Amino acid sequence: MTEIEDFVIQRVKQLRIEKGMSQREFADNINLSQGFIRDCESPHKRAKYNINHLNEIAKVFECSFSYFFPDKPF
Repeated sequence: MTEIEDFVIQRVKQLRIEKGMSQREFADNINLSQGFIRDCESPHKRAKYNINHLNEIAKVFECSFSYFFPDKPF
């Protein structure tokens, strides 16, 4: 996993936890499986969110799409 991929996944996970959502609740809100969310959050799996996922996640969390990206490139 690259540094930017890990950054994005950690941002999503942080928001999910702050909002008090389980992986299942989160998955249901963005129409993905709980297994996919679990795999994204696992450092041992290669699953990653794509641009469309991040767009849906931004809608659910009512945040800017840019929140998921660092201010400067790595």
